[in-house]
Amino acid sequence: MARDAAKDNPGTATQGSVSVIVVAWQSGPDLIRCLSALAGQTLPPLEILLVDNASTDGAPEAAMRKVPGISLVPAGANLGFAAGVNLGARQARGEWLALVNPDAFAAPDWLERLLAGAARNPGVACFGGRQAMADAPGRLDGLGDVMSLPGIPYRGGYGLADPGPVAEGECFSACGGAMLIRRSLFEALGGFDEDLFMYCEDVDLGYRIRLAGGACMVIPDAVVDHVGSASTGGAGSDFASFHGARNRIRIFIKDTPPLLFWLTLPLHVIATTALFLRLATQGRLAPNLRGARAALADLPAAFAARRRTQATRRATSWEIARAMTWNPLDLLGRRVVIRRRG
Repeated sequence: MARDAAKDNPGTATQGSVSVIVVAWQSGPDLIRCLSALAGQTLPPLEILLVDNASTDGAPEAAMRKVPGISLVPAGANLGFAAGVNLGARQARGEWLALVNPDAFAAPDWLERLLAGAARNPGVACFGGRQAMADAPGRLDGLGDVMSLPGIPYRGGYGLADPGPVAEGECFSACGGAMLIRRSLFEALGGFDEDLFMYCEDVDLGYRIRLAGGACMVIPDAVVDHVGSASTGGAGSDFASFHGARNRIRIFIKDTPPLLFWLTLPLHVIATTALFLRLATQGRLAPNLRGARAALADLPAAFAARRRTQATRRATSWEIARAMTWNPLDLLGRRVVIRRRG
């Protein structure tokens, strides 16, 4: 079923409707700017769904007053990003889902350019764009997510100088902060893994798309400015570090196909150890260690998830390995890795 959904893309993308989903929690004034940018798109979406994870800062109410036409989806509790998006997807009516973080500000033609890219690539059902750092002009927030051979994912180009024009092509996975995905594919794969709560849930989804025989692409002229982790204290916060460390290990266990898993397990342990040693020099080791311990304590659940995921796999270990970067300098330098689709 998942493989069929990954290949299913009838008609042209511009003929389909788009439901935009924004998950908010304590998003502050960024939320108004985010929703205003989405409401002002050159190709207007069918609907904009604001999933409120029980915010107490008044931001959703203020945004609803400022930006007309927004549909509020109250979650009733802080479900996290993964479950929040899944809740919004169940309410959505569009053929496509556009996922946007509440601290991401889409250029006026962002959606139009993503849909044009989808129309040029009818065999693909998941797309990302160029994310620029909102508070650092000329710096990238990301150009597609990259998976290294040791199983350590990263956002391509994060913090690097923007390289300017780049040809569209395949990335390992699309960043959930500004993603377009066909709803039939999202549903066939069961949406985001809610056990991940937030951080790396987009890498997991992209991995499962590849395991199902599909692909993700970057459309570099579809641009958003992104603050990054504005609700959780920044990318280097204890919260982000804990969940990032926990979820990287879980995704490696859950998603890596059998042959590749055993071949790269030593590399994963070495790379994780090296990462932790570097974090120790920065005074950031403690929350990462807590995340790793939480992942190890949850190994039975991770291997149960692995059995379910691998049972429907269509791609071979070699096909997954080819979609990764084998160059350790890419990981060390957070280099952009976009491959021509052929």
